[in-house]
Amino acid sequence: MDITQEQANWFKDAFTSLVDNVDKAIVGKQDVIRLVIASLLTGGHVLLEDYPGTGKTVLAKSLANTLEGASSRIQFTPDLLPSDVTGVTIYNQQTHVFEFHKGPIFAQIVLADEINRASPKTQSALLEVMEEGLVTVDGETHPVGSPFMVIATQNPVEQSGTYKLPEAQLDRFLVKTSLGYPDRDTSVELLMDAANRSRSTSVGPIINAESVNAMIALAGQVHVERSIMEYITDIIHATRSDKDVALGVSMRGGLALARIVKVWALSQGRTYATPDDVNALAVPVLAHRLLVDPESEFAGTKADQIIDRILLSITPPAYRAA
Repeated sequence: MDITQEQANWFKDAFTSLVDNVDKAIVGKQDVIRLVIASLLTGGHVLLEDYPGTGKTVLAKSLANTLEGASSRIQFTPDLLPSDVTGVTIYNQQTHVFEFHKGPIFAQIVLADEINRASPKTQSALLEVMEEGLVTVDGETHPVGSPFMVIATQNPVEQSGTYKLPEAQLDRFLVKTSLGYPDRDTSVELLMDAANRSRSTSVGPIINAESVNAMIALAGQVHVERSIMEYITDIIHATRSDKDVALGVSMRGGLALARIVKVWALSQGRTYATPDDVNALAVPVLAHRLLVDPESEFAGTKADQIIDRILLSITPPAYRAA
């Protein structure tokens, strides 16, 4: 069923309200906030990689506060066990049955703080739940519900005692992005409000889980012409044959880009996607899925530069409004 313009306008207004609400805590970073909220409405997960003190945790907390429902924070450390994330089955001596005690992963917004500080065994506990929304413990499967989103943070510095995320886990994140340092005017504004030690508490809930699920379902109906899907296909195929790439984008990456493009179009009040939507999202959705050739990486080549180069080498299709 085609989306009406009235529905598109409703989605745009709701999306803008969410962005403005989170912006109360994260000032001057609306582009990143839009990207994170678009990921939520795509049913995906976000990896925030940035220097310490740039507001990664505040952004995650603010988004959690915006949504009515359960949220949790997991501080990843080297001694964290998989059961500390997923939960554990315990024998109840009174009822003489084994009972499953849910872990912090059973929430709608889960903040995985400094995810690369946990062991690979604990990191792998997130793989199933991030992909399928399910947790399997002792042979029993438990759904985490919907909406469900993991926002993981890691620092590009302080690598001592950390474990690099494997490619299979990076591929589970819909988007990888960073906040960066604020500009001069925003910095002054933040310093003027230095007495406020917890900016995320100023963000209150404005949407419930049912409305988020309705937005997710509506975005899935956005019209995308076949030519744009062919454009996405050409991009991911180009990553696999690029001279500087050891491992290109998987099909999961192509599907992720196709899905978030629909949300991005609808967030701007359009019932159809355009090549510009693809170009705007290609780097944050695809770059972290590339494995850059070691020699090229040593020479200074970055994954986002490769995606930018590929976008310039492929002619986008002409399109028409649906």
